[in-house]
Amino acid sequence: MRKQTRVAIAVAVTVFVAIVGVFAVSQVRGGDEPAAADVSAAIADGAIVREDSRVLGEEGESGVTFVEFLDFECEACGAAYPIVEDLREKYAGEVTFVIRYFPLPGHVNSGRAARAVESAARQGELEAMYSMMYETQEEWGESQEPKDDLFRSYAEDLGLDMDQYDADYASQEVEERVARDVADGESLGVAGTPTFYVDGELFEPRTVEDFSSVLDEALAE
Repeated sequence: MRKQTRVAIAVAVTVFVAIVGVFAVSQVRGGDEPAAADVSAAIADGAIVREDSRVLGEEGESGVTFVEFLDFECEACGAAYPIVEDLREKYAGEVTFVIRYFPLPGHVNSGRAARAVESAARQGELEAMYSMMYETQEEWGESQEPKDDLFRSYAEDLGLDMDQYDADYASQEVEERVARDVADGESLGVAGTPTFYVDGELFEPRTVEDFSSVLDEALAE
């Protein structure tokens, strides 16, 4: 890894940890925390990764999974994005990277962004739209105005079939697809974003090294 890349990632994780500390209380969903027994039941039921959960890139051969419950409007998720991208490069072919939609109710456009990404995924452009959301987050994040038209312009830039995109974006099927991810997250006790799981275990990073360490340990088992 080049020195500039290491520095950029170190800065990103510092920002990520700081933002998580500041927003851990405020960037949450309401409702009571599920009991430990209910969380265990949700894990046993496969709530962390479903058969149709969205996978970034190719599945890894090791069987190790890295799962992120995310909100595209969340600043901490945006700070985690380059870290996850580095992990994907480092562990390509070994680890399966899964995303679960978890738009927070305090964000006007997070649900819209999730629907846009899911609509793009249905045309084989999951990664492109996923990346575009984070790379443009500063342009639309925290806006109190709906950004449906902006997200549609991203779909146009990606060369999507716009009739299909429009139909998917407005469909109950896509809305329910996002809602199922949210329901799974809530059943697991996910309250804020980003929330990570590695091989079915909750993972709470504190340093940039933690990300690689937890995956190295999982791969060694």
